[in-house]
Amino acid sequence: MPEATDPVIGQPPFENYTLTNAYDEMFAPDGSIRPAYIELARRLCSLSPDELQQRQRYADLTFLNQGITFTVYSNEAGVERIFPYDLLPRILTTTEWQQIESGLHQRIVALNEFLRDLYHNEYILRDGIIPRHLVYSCRHYRREMRGLTVPRGAYTAIVGTDLVRLPDGQFVVLEDNLRVPSGVSYMLTNRTVMKRALPLLFSAYGVRPIDHYGQVLLATLRALAPAHRPEPTIVLLTPGVFNSAYFEHTFLARQMGIELVEGRDLLAHNNIIYMRTTKGLQRVDVIYRRIDDDFLDPMTFRPDSVLGVPGLFNAYRAGNVVLANAIGTGVADDKAIYSYVPAIIRYYLGEDPILPNVPTYLCDRPDERAYVLEHLDELVVKAVGESGGYDMLIGPHSTREEQAQFAERIRANPRNYIAQPTLQLSRAPCFVNGVIEPRHVDLRPFVLFDGERTTIVPGGLTRVALRRGSLVVNSSQGGGSKDTWVLY
Repeated sequence: MPEATDPVIGQPPFENYTLTNAYDEMFAPDGSIRPAYIELARRLCSLSPDELQQRQRYADLTFLNQGITFTVYSNEAGVERIFPYDLLPRILTTTEWQQIESGLHQRIVALNEFLRDLYHNEYILRDGIIPRHLVYSCRHYRREMRGLTVPRGAYTAIVGTDLVRLPDGQFVVLEDNLRVPSGVSYMLTNRTVMKRALPLLFSAYGVRPIDHYGQVLLATLRALAPAHRPEPTIVLLTPGVFNSAYFEHTFLARQMGIELVEGRDLLAHNNIIYMRTTKGLQRVDVIYRRIDDDFLDPMTFRPDSVLGVPGLFNAYRAGNVVLANAIGTGVADDKAIYSYVPAIIRYYLGEDPILPNVPTYLCDRPDERAYVLEHLDELVVKAVGESGGYDMLIGPHSTREEQAQFAERIRANPRNYIAQPTLQLSRAPCFVNGVIEPRHVDLRPFVLFDGERTTIVPGGLTRVALRRGSLVVNSSQGGGSKDTWVLY
């Protein structure tokens, strides 16, 4: 069985494994096995390809039977797919996790301070730390939130922050997801499947648990309830069965033991929200909403919305119901505002960022726009308000025609685009087509914040670019996921 210094690359089942300039989660540059992965290497070398394939089929069948799916809206052939799962875990040491945990705590506290200031005093704009026009031109900025007090100052109670590891081993923040972050159900189901597919391997490691997430989320939502409602009724508001994350909505509602509702199940009366039940109307105190701001209330936002609740915003403004996350939080995860987060941390906390940002070019700035247009073949260009890998150009993997199309988009609406260097995301071993090969990965830990406490379950959703050579980990673009282990 292999030790840390034993040559494993080139031997079964690693005969197709190669190292590049990207950081490899399992192997050091000299090919030796990183200490946290030695036991995994031993177990993999003791299993035949048929045994590994059998366990992968078991995992896939479990996902199928449980209906663990996601939706690709752009795919006309069939929009619903089983979420791709990779059998091999991604392992993080205690030291690595401590840095991630402290960095995310710092970031979330600062972003909540930013949102509170932005919708009240605007000190950060007055002091010129962030340009006013950048905030006011953000489509997620909500003037309706000006002067509205959010319970315990928790604008972003549920956060999913995307991290990548660079070739030097450093973790950096790729983007923040502060509106309606998704993916935590896949983190939890990945762990359940892993325990059954490779039970001996899991028991051989001291892996910190994550299955308490649902109860911590419920406690966070309870803490945000109106003070005069000591036994609050909490619901999860979903757009419905056709939403790409509907599986997650049902999963989390079941985990917390709360009702899953659609807009038609709720009504507003005298600035109070009620839920229709078989026993009559029941008052609702906290709504964990999985609907974007635009669709929450047709009386305040989009009048054509059939997903929300007429009168919801007035009840929210009156303090009779709490929304998590708060309306207007999207301004803080705008990809142009993202570039200012290090300055936001320094401004509110007086600290340097523990987790740095990726260098970012704002196409709204003439000099940076000119640089981006000249280097489209080298950069990654993103729309500031999109997610899921949509409206994005990966320069080195793009055609001249695609570059020309993005150049036109940037010139037509420069505020809508940012650009970043093409990063060499770290790679981790994956079981693909019967063999073990490296694939690029990122990491989305999930943060809960109730205004006083920050809770981060030890793990996260490791997303995998399953296509060889691809840097796009989004499930909508062919990516999958794997279990993430944080060791004691």
